[in-house]
This record gives sequence, structure tokens and C-alpha cells, in this order.
Amino acid sequence: MYLGMDIGTSGVKAVLVNPAGAIVATAARELSLSHPAPLWSEQDPDAWVNAAIGAVDDLAAHYPREVAQVRGIGLSGQMHGATLLGADGRPLRPAILWNDGRSHAECVELERRCPSLHAIAGNLAMPGFTAPKLLWVARNEPDIFARVAKVLLPKAYVRYRLTGEMIEDMSDAAGTLWLDVGQRRWSAELLRATGLDLDHMPRLVEGSEASAMLAPELAQRWGMAGNVVVAGGAGDCAASAIGLGAIAPGDAFLSLGTSGVVFRVTDRFAPAPASAVHAFCHALPGVWHQMGVMLSAAASLAWLSGVMETPAAALLAPLGERVDGPSPIKFLPYLDGERTPHNDAAASGAFVGLRGATGRSQIVQAVLEGVAFAARDNLAALSGASAPIAEVDLVGGGSRSPLWAQICADVLGIPVHRVEEGEVGAALGAARLGRLAATGEDPAEVCTRPRRLATLAPRASTTSAYHDAYRRWRDLYPALKEL
Repeated sequence: MYLGMDIGTSGVKAVLVNPAGAIVATAARELSLSHPAPLWSEQDPDAWVNAAIGAVDDLAAHYPREVAQVRGIGLSGQMHGATLLGADGRPLRPAILWNDGRSHAECVELERRCPSLHAIAGNLAMPGFTAPKLLWVARNEPDIFARVAKVLLPKAYVRYRLTGEMIEDMSDAAGTLWLDVGQRRWSAELLRATGLDLDHMPRLVEGSEASAMLAPELAQRWGMAGNVVVAGGAGDCAASAIGLGAIAPGDAFLSLGTSGVVFRVTDRFAPAPASAVHAFCHALPGVWHQMGVMLSAAASLAWLSGVMETPAAALLAPLGERVDGPSPIKFLPYLDGERTPHNDAAASGAFVGLRGATGRSQIVQAVLEGVAFAARDNLAALSGASAPIAEVDLVGGGSRSPLWAQICADVLGIPVHRVEEGEVGAALGAARLGRLAATGEDPAEVCTRPRRLATLAPRASTTSAYHDAYRRWRDLYPALKEL
């Protein structure tokens, strides 16, 4: 048996996978966010640990025999979060998260200090990345910065608490702006630009590599016998790719989680910073990937659900499983700024075209379409960086909705595949990495593709209408930016 844990933004998921690769059980614990100032987004690192342990506690309580047979554990997690530890290994402050936008000025400073940043890290300096956050801490919280002994990403902190070892994998490390992504090693030059050195960084391993052993007290708590290997793991997007079997160059998927991602596997380091495309290491040795990132995908629907005090499912139900054309309302899904293609932490969301006769369903549809239009922006950015993407698997919480999948197909103009277990892709990918670390099997034998539940093909007349709507939608951001 193998266990995967996904340290997300809104919650932690744990999934138990049997030797045949089938999911036996899942458990989840919710997490809360803190926004103490405009553009700020923080979490208590110990909340991740408590949620992870609690989720496995739930599995052990209901599936004790299966949990006792676990031999490998993999971790995936939200990327970029700055978890600052003192010499005692305890957090010095709340973690600054991926969707925190406070460090815009520090991004400009980092690019000035390190002209070779793009060539080494393969990415623009953006407030979501980890390195600018440390420059912000150095400027605004110098007493805390002076006490920083180690900087860990979220899942690395959970690993530390589970094993006692400070270790990071290549895919997550690539999102810090401290990694030489092509060479798959920490860059002393990039670290110096933020006042840090190699001693501040955890040891690096590949995602499928054994990183540490589960602490004996936790193995005993969960009834696990013998040594339990903890794999290097992966950032959430790379872990989702492992769960989807996206491990060969050209494989691609669209994730509609809290954030949104268009992901493509590459056989080499292929940076494209001019279009705000991310170029990262994959979770397997010798493989890389490109990503376009939207900061508010399913989060946009969750926001609307909260504002309207109506569950998301109830908002979607009146629309059915397909719509005949675009909503008359346009929505910009930039609730937390945006990365690809705008790299604008100050971008904000907007509804345009509201009238007295506007109904709730038109607003709901506009939110789904706004996220799909942003995904088309990302698809265009990746297609401009290399070969066009011909089809995508759909994962994340948004993959539950056949309606949203059809809207994405019509907006993107390519087939969109809804897949089995699309909502637990990252946790499943983590479990697969745990298996690879424990068994040393061939990744191609373990990282198989999930069964496709349905293929949503673009409808010609609707796609044409969405093409025109997308063109008008594209005009909104530059117009509103001036305001």
C-alpha cells in the first residue's frame, strides 16, 4: 500500500493506493487563510502538519489493515510558500503563500540585482515566487530575517515534521527562483541576490527518490510496520502530472483547482519568461515542464458562492451541462492578481456589462467563462513558447462540472477530457512517487493514464461565438488597468 498527501491551500488531502494502483480511500482536512493586509496571504505552517496528521489518523481509524501495509509515502504541496525557520527548527512567522502579492517592488529589485535570473531560474521574478518574499522580509522585518536559519516550502516543512529531515524535491525547488533549473541544483548566485547562501537551503532530491524515513512514533501511531520510505515528492502541479501519467514530452493538462494551470511536459529546460510562462523541473529525473498559471480559477467560483451565500453546485444546476453561447456579462478572474500572461499582482477582478435585467445564472456563467478565457490566454502563451497543445485532460475541483468542461472545450477550441479521479490528481501522484521511492520500479509502469470518463469536443458554432467574445474580453484588462 502507498500513501499520498497533498498539502493544498484550502485543505490537505490524503489518499491510500493499493499495489494495483487503485484508490482505496481518501481523507481531507480543511485549512484557513489569513489576509492581514491588502495583497497579503498567509497560513500557519503547523496547521498543515496538524491537518496532514489528522487526515492520516482518519484513514488509520477506518482502514487500519490497509494503512498498516503502507511502505511508501509521497508528498505534494502548494508551491512557493516561504516558511522561515529559526535555529530551533520552529517557524519565525506565518508562511507567506503563493498568492501573496506584497513583494512587487522586491521583484523589480531582484531583477536589477541579478541580470542572469531569467537564464538560470528560467522565470520572471513574480510576487508569488519565494525569493522576492525573502527580500520583503529583509526590508520590512529585519529582525526576523536575521534569525532565518532555513527556508522551506510548505510540503518540505510537513516532511520535516514527519521525518526530522529538511529536504526538497526539484519540481518544488524550481518555483523558488533560487534553483538553477537546467542543472537541477541550488544557485549560489541567485541566493546571494536575496542575502542567503546554500546553508539556508534544504538538501535536494528527485521527486521519485527516497528522501527520508517516517518517524518511528508516527509509524507506530498509524500501525505501520517496518521502515516507511518518504519520497522526494513534488509541487502540486508536477504531482498532478504524475497522477495523470503526464510524464512524456508533449503530454498536457488543464487544472481548475484553487488556482488554474495549463501544464505541458518537455524533454529539456525550455524557459519562456517573455510570455510569463514558467519553466520548472518535473518530478522525475531528466524531465522538465512548462506552465501557464492563473491565480484564481475554482477560487473564483468559490468566491461567488460565498458572496451569494449559495453552494457552488446550486449555482451551477440551473445552467445544466452546456450553454448555447457566451453570457452577455464579462468577468475578469483576477481576484488575487494574475501571473500568465500579465505578471500583475495588482490586477483585480471585474464584472462588465451588468444591466438591470441581469440574472444570477448569467453572472455564474460569466465566472466560468472568465476562467476559461484566462485558460485560453495561458494556452496561447504556451503555444507561442513551443508547439501548439492539441488536447488536455481536465483535473482539479472544477473538473467535477461537465458544464465547465464543455465551456473550456468551446473556448479553447480543443478536446477536453474529464478523467477518473481528476480531483485527487496531486495526492494520487504523490502516492505514486512514494511507490517509486519504495520499489524502484519503472515510472512508465506506475504512472499510467487514468480512465477518461468523457471527451468534450468543441462545438463549431459555439466556438466561433466564444472566439469573438474572447477577443472582446481581451480588451478589458488593458482598459481597466489604467483605472
